[in-house]
Amino acid sequence: MSITVTMPQLGETLTEGTILRWAKQPGDTIREDEVLLEISTDKVDTEVPSPAAGTILEILVPEGQTVAVGTPLALIGEPGEAIGSAAPSAAPSTAGSPPVEATTADGQTAQPPLPTAPPPPAEPVPPAPTLPVPQVTPPVSQGRTGDLGMLSPVVRRLASEHGVDLDLVTGTGGGGRITRKDVEAFVAAGGTRPVAAAPPPTPPIPAPQPPVELPPRVVPVTPPEPVQVSVMPSQPVPVPVPAAGMADGRVEQLDRLRVRIAENMTRSKQTAAHVWTSVEVDFEHVQRVRSRHNAAFKEREGFSLTFLPFISRAVVDALDAFPVVNSSFDLAAKTRTFHGQVNLGIGVDLDEGGLVVMTMRGADGLRMRGIAREIRRLAAKAREGKIELDDITGSTFTITNPGPYGSLMSAPIINLPNVAILSTDTIVKRPVVITDNDANDAIAIHHVGYLGMTWDHRAFDGSTAVKFLARIKEDIETWEWEQELA
Repeated sequence: MSITVTMPQLGETLTEGTILRWAKQPGDTIREDEVLLEISTDKVDTEVPSPAAGTILEILVPEGQTVAVGTPLALIGEPGEAIGSAAPSAAPSTAGSPPVEATTADGQTAQPPLPTAPPPPAEPVPPAPTLPVPQVTPPVSQGRTGDLGMLSPVVRRLASEHGVDLDLVTGTGGGGRITRKDVEAFVAAGGTRPVAAAPPPTPPIPAPQPPVELPPRVVPVTPPEPVQVSVMPSQPVPVPVPAAGMADGRVEQLDRLRVRIAENMTRSKQTAAHVWTSVEVDFEHVQRVRSRHNAAFKEREGFSLTFLPFISRAVVDALDAFPVVNSSFDLAAKTRTFHGQVNLGIGVDLDEGGLVVMTMRGADGLRMRGIAREIRRLAAKAREGKIELDDITGSTFTITNPGPYGSLMSAPIINLPNVAILSTDTIVKRPVVITDNDANDAIAIHHVGYLGMTWDHRAFDGSTAVKFLARIKEDIETWEWEQELA
């Protein structure tokens, strides 16, 4: 008896997935747990193993199609086995389907009752003749149909392994998206791009015809009082003119990651009561520790010691002091959940291919060196396209780090179900006033930056937000960081 392979449930919030690639085709044999296909969700791209050994009898969903969780994808059985009803197909959409004809007992098609004819309307005054509007053919984009932002991590990894310049690959997926199959075909062809056929010439736009003059129609009037009918002069219909610059644009389909980011950001703004608060932080103490220890740290760990691990360690300490900031809020249930540990979400930019929040689980059990290692590991995993579902779920507080790109102050959108998100912005040298032990003031050059936090006013109030940020500021400026690096 054949076995039906269905779209797996990869997470509680995931409801659908897209078929990226079939590793097997009908007639191929497959072992249990051998890779059968690759799927993409709004959270992660992953390989799906075969639940049983056998022969691929039928593939029910083609590559590039998105289906709901539980939808039958393929049938596995014995060679020559008849395909039965083991795999019910997904219910088709009724939109646009032709009406079903009913039949009578004698086999004749029952005709629907004819609608009652409406009474004849009063004879209207004819409208003024209008000029025909010539159709304007939109310009065809001469550029490639794909876009490097519309790439799955699987495609990026495959291109990196083979040294493929994705600008030379023509995408055949939805909206011109480059699929794994496109990259494999490109590599198999020796890295040469097929020459596209020249587009057919655009037929000339027919010249507009002069309007046909209609004979005036006499409107009957009822005596004894004649009715005077005034006819408005006909006005030509203006022909729409494309706005300047629109002819050079193009329309492209959004990839799944961008769609999900848009949906999540919109949902967050419509759900949480966003408020933004910031503090100025003197990072001079941290900078001096970095200067003293960076060379030895890099030699031992293999990467440089940045500001982010220091900030993250201070955040973990502040979350322990203010557990309400490390909570989740549910207005519908009228409850809040105080989480038992700190799962720190770290925003990772995928080289302009999207943004993903990687989860550092149990950050409150790590010292600063361990936090630095985890940040490095998670960022590398995201950019190499090796994300697993556990990496991107379960965060309790999020840090986004636009500072290296030059931002001065940022107001990020809350990553639900978190109740707050911290932005770490550019750290630069500035003149500051410092006071010595004898209360004498002086001007000095220090490394200074801003920390901005967007928080949900439904979950807590402004005093908590300010105290929380003040705790982070104090830790950064006064912590014994030398001990953290020991």
